[in-house]
Amino acid sequence: MTTTTIPATARVVPPIPTRRIVAVELRKMFDTRSGFWLLTSIAVLSVVAAAAAIVFAPDDELGYRTFTTAIGFPSTLILPMIAILAVTGEWSQRSGLTTFTLVPRRGRVIGAKAIASVVVGIGSMLVAFAIGAIGNVVGSPLLGVDTVWDVGPAHAAQIVLGNLMGMAIGFTLGVVLRSSAAAIVGYFVLSFVLSGILLLLAQVREGFTDLQPWLDWNDTQVALFEGRISSAQEWAQLAATTTTWIVVPLVAGLVLLRRSEVR
Repeated sequence: MTTTTIPATARVVPPIPTRRIVAVELRKMFDTRSGFWLLTSIAVLSVVAAAAAIVFAPDDELGYRTFTTAIGFPSTLILPMIAILAVTGEWSQRSGLTTFTLVPRRGRVIGAKAIASVVVGIGSMLVAFAIGAIGNVVGSPLLGVDTVWDVGPAHAAQIVLGNLMGMAIGFTLGVVLRSSAAAIVGYFVLSFVLSGILLLLAQVREGFTDLQPWLDWNDTQVALFEGRISSAQEWAQLAATTTTWIVVPLVAGLVLLRRSEVR
């Protein structure tokens, strides 16, 4: 009597879809107390900024641009922090080993975090624009002035791009440093200290004046918020600062991240 041995077939497990990884990363951005309150603070501070614009803005300057400027200030500080925490959470909460075991290709996880950050950034700006519009509609009659809509679609798109650029800086610092505290400190150093040094050099060194717009990413971000980027040279300056402070460090950080030990 002979027995027949049936060879065992290996079970093929399909990879986790990207949309599921993005959904998980979005949920993780809301799960922690810091992430939840950062996202909530955008809406809260937008309402406070809109009310402050109604109370303190001169009647002849009250318009939608005033509200977007007032609301945009807290967003420029909070959104980069959200991007930083989205990246550094795997290391600060020591969940990287679990995450990268389930999804061994680390680039997919970082890409999902980037997509989730963009979704949160655009969604937050839409909420801010809506609150600004409500403030403009409500505030103008209260002060007895005409309702002025002085922010066009092109300017609004530049404001969104400026905020996404700030998030990209925070995201890049998170990838390079992989520490929440270090990345947050690094963001403020780049935003205020380095920008101030470049501005000072442009004032004291005449030859540096023409070079400063090509190096100072904060200067190009402010230009986006004000809707001043229109010429080919200004877009080239934006591309130069983006390459210098975002693209090159991000690529280097991704290479190091893929080779680093996860604990």
